[in-house]
Amino acid sequence: MIELKNVSKNYGKRQAVRDVSLTIGQGEIVGLFGENGAGKSTLIKCILGLLKYEGTITLDGEPISRKNIDRLSFATSEHSFFPALSPDGHADFYAEHFPRFDRKRFDVLMDFFELPRKGAPSKLSTGQKNQFEVVLALSQGADYILMDEPFSGNDVFNREDFYKVLLGIMEPNETVILSTHLIEEVEGFIGRALLIHKGRLVGDVQMSELEETGEGLIEFVKRNYGYRAERIRKAISELSGDE
Repeated sequence: MIELKNVSKNYGKRQAVRDVSLTIGQGEIVGLFGENGAGKSTLIKCILGLLKYEGTITLDGEPISRKNIDRLSFATSEHSFFPALSPDGHADFYAEHFPRFDRKRFDVLMDFFELPRKGAPSKLSTGQKNQFEVVLALSQGADYILMDEPFSGNDVFNREDFYKVLLGIMEPNETVILSTHLIEEVEGFIGRALLIHKGRLVGDVQMSELEETGEGLIEFVKRNYGYRAERIRKAISELSGDE
């Protein structure tokens, strides 16, 4: 279980994450949603220990450190792979440094995305780089797989097929935390939704609860964001000259 207690992060005078407390258990598929600049990426980087922060973050009651960081993996559109090392070279490196590296899963996902095994990843397209990043994160053997906008540069058909494959290969103890803007697209994939607004956690709901009430995920997001449809009507009216 990952537990956050009163986590905050400032960039100078700007507070990117504000007093966030939550727990995420093993086996969950969690969507993390929010507008640009809401604090999603910052929160994920705090969990990974990539940023200093106020508050506490623990993994099964222990601070996240070199002793347990291998239980977390990360896929980001900023890319964390070695740009000059071939995909097969990455597999060899991961097998040497991560005892739980799953070579079979690596091979299956590489074939699924039709990614080349030779050559430098830096020569791949943006979409292919993001796919390769996801392959590495899912093959590392981590219990918690954190993804930050991993599907940019990929078409909707690739993404939909990937969701299906991911659901089929995940083990019961594996957790996915997915930060994305694709709210409606992942609605049927995730089991829980977290909503960040101006650095604060303003929504936390199980998808089963929304199903019981008949509320869709996008409606849940709008409600918790204080979405005002009249803003659009007013702007259109003013721009069109209507009274």
